[in-house]
Amino acid sequence: MKTALIFGSSGLVGGELLQKLIESNYYKTIKIFVRKETEINNPIIESIKTDFNNLQSHNGDIKGDDCFFCIGTTKKNTPDKKEYKRVERDIPVEIASIAKKNNINTFIYISSGFANPKSSGAYLKYKGEVEEELKKLNFETLGILRPSFLVGDRKENRVGEKIGIAFFKIISPLFIGNLKKMKSIKADNVAEAMLIIAQKQFRQFVYESDQIVDLLKFR
Repeated sequence: MKTALIFGSSGLVGGELLQKLIESNYYKTIKIFVRKETEINNPIIESIKTDFNNLQSHNGDIKGDDCFFCIGTTKKNTPDKKEYKRVERDIPVEIASIAKKNNINTFIYISSGFANPKSSGAYLKYKGEVEEELKKLNFETLGILRPSFLVGDRKENRVGEKIGIAFFKIISPLFIGNLKKMKSIKADNVAEAMLIIAQKQFRQFVYESDQIVDLLKFR
């Protein structure tokens, strides 16, 4: 049995993913890297209080088989531009680099629809830059997921995002052909797809939102 690593286990997708990994019986150990101590009580969970300002100090912890990266922020929660860039771009790249040096075979990353390193917007630009850096690392299995609007029970109230999701639900029947990737998607489905990619070790790198849904036929 394998060891899984999760960065962002308290988030919308990460929380769903953690439960799925526990229920899958596919892993003997699940390492969760957290800023604060958690109250999770499960014998296969190893909670690692993490200094994200000094990730190299956790070189010995970032070891295992499958690494799942679900960390993300918003400009509202991280208004400082340098810190925003560090969270969205620098941290995932550094963690992936450490994982590769430690011979982790699988790295699965939550990106965003329309991610592009040449984008004028910081969010899509940083996501795109991370994607390019991940490809250079040559993991045996790399999964880059680009979900559209995520649907699920969030811990924080994002009014604007809820309005956007409601709007896209109404017009989603119009999304056909190349527009299918714009349909909203359940966080639960994204988490399930991450687990499937790790289990099946697919060779495809990038999965648009509609392709994430297609992966569910393998569960």
